[in-house]
Parts: sequence; structure tokens; C-alpha cells
Amino acid sequence: MIPIIVIEGPTASGKSRLALDLAQRLETEIISADSRQIYCFMDIGTAKPTLSDQKSVKHHMIDIINPDEEFNAGAFVDRAKKIIKNLHTKDKIPLICGGTGFYIKALLEGLFDTDEIDIKARESIIQLEKEKGAEHLYQLLSNVDPESAKQIHPNDSYRVKRALEVCISTGKSIREHWSEQDRSTQLFNPYRIMIVEERETLYNRINKRVEQMVEEGLIDEIQSLFDKGYKISDPGMNSVGYKEFFPYLKNNAPFDECQSEAQKNTRNYAKRQLTWYRKVNFQKLFNFSSYEPNLLLAEMRNYFESTQNELL
Repeated sequence: MIPIIVIEGPTASGKSRLALDLAQRLETEIISADSRQIYCFMDIGTAKPTLSDQKSVKHHMIDIINPDEEFNAGAFVDRAKKIIKNLHTKDKIPLICGGTGFYIKALLEGLFDTDEIDIKARESIIQLEKEKGAEHLYQLLSNVDPESAKQIHPNDSYRVKRALEVCISTGKSIREHWSEQDRSTQLFNPYRIMIVEERETLYNRINKRVEQMVEEGLIDEIQSLFDKGYKISDPGMNSVGYKEFFPYLKNNAPFDECQSEAQKNTRNYAKRQLTWYRKVNFQKLFNFSSYEPNLLLAEMRNYFESTQNELL
């Protein structure tokens, strides 16, 4: 199995800083596992690595599609696998960094077979969304698969529809399908790191980060997306940190109210991430303030040696 390093944690926890530092020390490259940084023209609100950081360390899976295009875990896995294998042939240990837990889960554990999905069920769900709206679909999911509904934001229409079509077509929830997956074909041996932070400290950092994004030109960035012809209904535009400011730009709500909503929704997103991580077994959990590079590198070397993988 190919050894890889995976850095996870809630938004604003310091994942990118750690990934950049480790990548420089290991002379490797970073694969972003962020479902929003994939979109072009959305830089400030997605907290993309700066151009300077991208020059110092090569980043993959950033700016690969436009905001009006769909993307999913399967597409992420296909692309990420190719990048990982290419880096491995160059004797570089791939470094995955991102807060989209489902992408990382799909990469490490695989995706279940979707041959059973009923096309008619998919079409009926799409039609139901047109007739009764996304809120109705989420309520329907809450009724038939409450566990999945708890893990999906009501506004994440793609994942809501996906969970519904799986449940309706197969009679099983997505969680049940995952539990039945054959792990014997696992390709990677991951050293998984999670950055932990006190809840209050994290939330304060999130609030300040949203304010900083606004200072850096977030509102102009959102307006430029509209100027380019992108619509509120486009997949990329449904991002936390963007959609909350639409009412302000449409002259329907005061700025302070929209900013507070963006901060609240980002905090809620971090809370959902933390809930997801409770089910994950990490090799290392630590607070970024206690980061000791040499110690962490030594621990990773020992881990890969003990699991009979290549040395870093």
C-alpha cells in the first residue's frame, strides 16, 4: 500500500499552515480535499492557499472546475488516485489536506457500487425538488434515513438527493452500504492527523476570519461571480460564506446581518465537521500551538516503518 499523510480538522483550525510546512520539509506536494476550493474564481471565501504558497509548494485539486459545474466524491477519488500514484513513482509521499470528510473517506475506503440506483427514482426526486423545493426533500430524507440527514446540511441539495436515491433504490442507507464495503482492496496506508482546538477559540477564530475575508474583498469577489454570469442556483454558489451575502448584494438585507449569518453558518459547519471526526481513528491529534516538526516527522517515520511501508 502507498503511504500517505492526511491532514484533517474543522475549518479555520490551521490545516493549510501545517500542510504547507510539512510539504516543504518533505519536499512533496499537496492534494486539496476541499469541496469548494475546486471552483475557479472563488478564492477569498474558500480560503485558498495564496499564490505565493502555491508557488512554494505545488497544490493539486484547486481551480479545476467552474462554479456552475457539478463535482462529487467519485470524481475526486479518480483524480486524486492518479496524482497519488504519480507522486509515489517520484518517491514523494502524497500529502492530502482538507475538511471535506466524505472525499477523504471515499479515497481511503472506496465508493460503493452504484449499479443498483434506479434511474426512475433519481428522476422522480429531481422532479419533486422542482415541485416542492429542497426543504421538502430534506424532510423526506429525515423521515426515511434520519442518520444520513443528521450528517448533511439541508442546503446541500446534491448530497440530500444522493442519499435519497440510494435509500429509495436499494432499501438501505448510505451508511449501511459503507459498512458492507470490502476493505481488502485498500490502496493506501494513511497517517491521519487531526488538528484539535478548543471550541470557543475555534469559533472566535471563525468569526474573525469571516471579517478578514470581507476586508480582503469577499463582497467584490461575490459580485464578480454574478458579473461573470453565475447564478445563485449554481453548485459553487451554494457555499457557506458566499450565499449569506446574496441578500445584501440584492439590497434585501443589511450588511451586518448577512455577515453575522455567514459567521453563524461557518460555525455550524465546523460543528458538523467535528461530529464527523468523532467516528474517525486518527494516528495523531494535536493543537497547532504545540506543533513540533521534528517530533511529528519522527512519529510518522516510526509509524510507516512499523506498518512496513517506505520511509519518509
